[in-house]
Amino acid sequence: MQYSQISSSEAPRVGQAPLLKRLTPIDWLFALALVLGAGYGLIHYGAYTNYYDKLVLCAAVPVFSVLGWRWKPVRLLMVMIAALSLSAIALYHGDLARAEQSFFLKYLLSSQSAILWMSALLVIATVFYWIGMLARSPSGGSIGSKMVWGAVLMGFVGLMVRWYESYLIGADVGHIPISNLYEVFVLFCLITSLFYLYYEQYYKTRALGAFVLLVISAAVGFLMWYSVSRDAQQIQPLVPALQSWWMKIHVPANFIGYGSFALAAMVGVAYLLKERGVLADRLPAFELLDDLMYKSIAVGFAFFTIATILGALWAAQAWGGYWSWDPKETWALIVWLNYAAWLHMRLMKGLRGTVAAWWALTGLLVTSFAFLGVNMFLSGLHSYGQL
Repeated sequence: MQYSQISSSEAPRVGQAPLLKRLTPIDWLFALALVLGAGYGLIHYGAYTNYYDKLVLCAAVPVFSVLGWRWKPVRLLMVMIAALSLSAIALYHGDLARAEQSFFLKYLLSSQSAILWMSALLVIATVFYWIGMLARSPSGGSIGSKMVWGAVLMGFVGLMVRWYESYLIGADVGHIPISNLYEVFVLFCLITSLFYLYYEQYYKTRALGAFVLLVISAAVGFLMWYSVSRDAQQIQPLVPALQSWWMKIHVPANFIGYGSFALAAMVGVAYLLKERGVLADRLPAFELLDDLMYKSIAVGFAFFTIATILGALWAAQAWGGYWSWDPKETWALIVWLNYAAWLHMRLMKGLRGTVAAWWALTGLLVTSFAFLGVNMFLSGLHSYGQL
């Protein structure tokens, strides 16, 4: 695949026929496999779930069906995640000590091993994307892309197995692995990688992988430091306020927002470099970069809005009030207002170009402080992941 300056108008368009009329027997088999998989989960693990967990699992079937229908490569990803996760569970035989006894668990499929593989693959992918960019090598970008797919696979397997491992420690300890900084940094890497892979296919260019993977590799660097310095990979029981089903939908929605905002910021970096003549002939057209910034921020804003509303509902249940001007809540509002203003200026005033790119990049700094800086420098009701 050559690095070309393809405009957004040349990106693949969805066919005019309704989605259901375009489905093939393979598409329906995929949906059936999801139904059977959800049934298997309810039968074998239903005892560990409550009403809300079962509702989320059932709702996931149509959501992932439509995702697989519209984005074909993700179907194989889902199948492989399920296969490797179930293989790891079978290897445990209900005994957490097997993580050090089984070769495949110790070096490949235990949660820590899988997440280490994810981290290594993302860093190596960054190198290959830059090789592809600087050397104009299609094979470099292609290898980088495949490694990101592999990293996403191993990262999700790591999270699924970590979920199971938490229950092996104790039924009162078991929880979905999105409760502390270690786990949500893994989630951030996975969500940002998936969004990038989708846009890579949509726009038919790998020229932006070198930039987007930089922010993901930075997250991997923090993840490794946090693991070594704080032994953060250890599974800990949930604090009382986090023992809520709200966490299972609030946190993923939040990190879809964070991932999208980070992607938009790195596209903004590419825009600013191209404008100054740096790698200009290797980067996509300005129109494409501008369109990708807009789409990323729009998607991120939608999910961040949902997450903020869900957070308010969760706060009312946990602390008796929808809003308390806690530092985390205050900075979440600042992030929301920042991107609301960006979108308003885009839609009402035609915001484009340099100002939009600088604003997207500045937005990442604001978002980073809201996500990480509050934990480092401030304290409040949300102090669950201090450094």
